Amino acid sequence: ILRHYQHSHHDAIITDWRPPEVIEKYLSGGMCGYDREGSPIWYDVIGPVDPKGLFLSASKQDFIKSKIRDCEMLQKECNLQSQRLGKNVESITMVYDVEGLGLKHLWKPAIETYGEMFEDNYPEGLKRLFVIKAPKLFPVAYNLVKHFLSENTRQKILVLGDNWQEVLLEYIDAEELPVIYGGKMTDPDGDPTCRSRINHVGPVPPSYYVRDHVKVDYEQCLTVSRGSTQQMDYEILFPGSVLRWQFASEGADIGFGVFMKAKKGEWKKAAQMQAVVPSQRYNAHLVPEDGSVTCERAGVYVLRFDNTYSIFQAKRISFSVEVLLPDRLQAQVANIRSRDNDPAGGNSQS
Repeated sequence: ILRHYQHSHHDAIITDWRPPEVIEKYLSGGMCGYDREGSPIWYDVIGPVDPKGLFLSASKQDFIKSKIRDCEMLQKECNLQSQRLGKNVESITMVYDVEGLGLKHLWKPAIETYGEMFEDNYPEGLKRLFVIKAPKLFPVAYNLVKHFLSENTRQKILVLGDNWQEVLLEYIDAEELPVIYGGKMTDPDGDPTCRSRINHVGPVPPSYYVRDHVKVDYEQCLTVSRGSTQQMDYEILFPGSVLRWQFASEGADIGFGVFMKAKKGEWKKAAQMQAVVPSQRYNAHLVPEDGSVTCERAGVYVLRFDNTYSIFQAKRISFSVEVLLPDRLQAQVANIRSRDNDPAGGNSQS
């Protein structure tokens, strides 16, 4: 559908369509400079992005159209560069600044939409994608999106280590690289982040929200009897995994917390377990609740629904729970030394 939309409507998107204000202001990224081969460079600054705020403020179709618009603008820039340089410029370089990547970025609706948009719009025109300033959580995030990517696309992703500035300068002249990324380029006013070309964003103000939640298809249901609790055990084998949940209750609020215990299968009271996310009451009958926690240690994690405060009413809960594993290959982020790279050719390290 994306490819069909792209081919049949892209000219109208560039000339006639304008993204909603919230996307223009709070979706990061922008084209800035050219690499040493003359290809346009696109930057995405992931950390400050507010995925949930964006999805509560605009439609999925708006995001898709916005990404198609960006891709078509980049393609037009490639065509212009081909004319300027007298040679074929057919692909782009991307820089993903993932400093500040956090649990909020693992929100399921955003991950799925972003993955679909990426695979349908970038692979053919992508020369290479540099990931810089990757935090500990990056292997989990990469594992979530990699199944959207073809093997050919994965081979174009380079996760850089501490020497990322040195590597970028092998591919991008200092005059074409913003100061914040180790180059010499600034905005006319001296801004080292080049904000006039790269959108650096922040949290979306609630005044932009057009809905209070995003519709979710839940995988399971259970009933918590009046004055009772329900517990579910999840055995985490790999430290650094992420436990992610979404739930909604029918009719009234529900208590919820995450705990840790020694053995799977043995029932324990909350007071006998280690609290990971302290139990509190959520108005999940009004607004569905979602959350996640990074499991720093292996062990048995318990998701506990608490209805002990309700002596008259049972609660029906719809929920989904996932354990997100780190990508084992990406977990060891290697320092890619500049001497091992050939700036003139494609590099397939990942």
